[in-house]
Amino acid sequence: MAAGIYPYFLPLTGHEGTTVTLGDRELVMCGSNNYLGLTSDPRVRKAAADALDRYGPSCTGSRFLNGNLDLHDQLESELADFYGKPAAAVISTGYQANLGTISALAGRGDVVFADRDAHASIVDGCVLSGAKHRRFRHNDAGALDRGLAAVPAQAGKLVVVDGVYSMEGDLCALPEIVEVCKRHGARLIVDDAHGLGVLDQGRGTCSHFGLTDQVDLITVTFSKSLASLGGAVVGDDDVIHYIKHHARSLIFSASATPASMAAALAALRILREEPWRPERAQQNADYLRAGLLSLGISPGESSTPVIPLRTRGVIDTLLLWRRLIDNGVYTNPVVPPAASPRLRLSLMATHTTEHLNRVLDALSGETDMFLREDQPDATDGMAELAELADSSAARP
Repeated sequence: MAAGIYPYFLPLTGHEGTTVTLGDRELVMCGSNNYLGLTSDPRVRKAAADALDRYGPSCTGSRFLNGNLDLHDQLESELADFYGKPAAAVISTGYQANLGTISALAGRGDVVFADRDAHASIVDGCVLSGAKHRRFRHNDAGALDRGLAAVPAQAGKLVVVDGVYSMEGDLCALPEIVEVCKRHGARLIVDDAHGLGVLDQGRGTCSHFGLTDQVDLITVTFSKSLASLGGAVVGDDDVIHYIKHHARSLIFSASATPASMAAALAALRILREEPWRPERAQQNADYLRAGLLSLGISPGESSTPVIPLRTRGVIDTLLLWRRLIDNGVYTNPVVPPAASPRLRLSLMATHTTEHLNRVLDALSGETDMFLREDQPDATDGMAELAELADSSAARP
């Protein structure tokens, strides 16, 4: 903190989507998952305000008991229809959706395979389930194939992957993974937190590949494209019914608030009515990637509005984050163990060309801080963090 490069828990005093206020300064926000720009949409805000007036601030109980509203049921119905699946279960957060779904379906004697880059909620769901947990090399369907082949025939087999990976911005190798799952009789869950609202007119990764009907369950969060808080799982009626009666994170948590449900419902309807929003988010990402390449900065394997910029190490990441703040751009610094050192940028449909040019201008003077493609990844960074902490503590 004393070094002035502690990047967490910053108290924003204003948030208008594409810009935020930090202290008395306005920054271009490139660290939010608000892909469709709907957090500032007056229709979404009005829906939340109206629900607050009608239902109050909380349901004060689990959906299983007193906390189920018509808003929860309506959102489930419209989500299922949007995805072309028979049913959906709304759960209080996206994290809890993965936690509850995986732990409800898998148990002792089963084996769950998860991509090595899968979200923490998937890892925690696997651990909570009590099933054997195996991780396979990122997007390596061959490694998954070999792993599943080694599982006893009588064991239940579940595979869980992200649709869009939140640290790389790359897509799951879904066609290959679907084929491997079919070959071994494994069930498949796709966490599409970063695909909803982004790919294929917002219908996500499974629809992008034309494989929605071949994926057993899709989990989503409302805290990104749907400008709210909450999560859901969509799939077949009997499976969703089972999850709603066995997912501990649903049964033993207070239901999502009325304002959150109304906001997500309004955002989902806007997404359906305004397909230009996913298209614009992708166009903005393509524009920024082209600009980065012109500066000699690699955007990695990203093909979505999530763009990773790998740095030379932890200290460079934090220094660069601070310099960009000072130059009017808000980004997310990522350090181990979350991922190798990088800045993570995420773009919105509502970013203007002026916003994006401001980001490129801020980055143009910092190109020596980024990892070149011909350089190996930085180390895990623990020694760097310790060194930084020691030097900070030594300052008066």
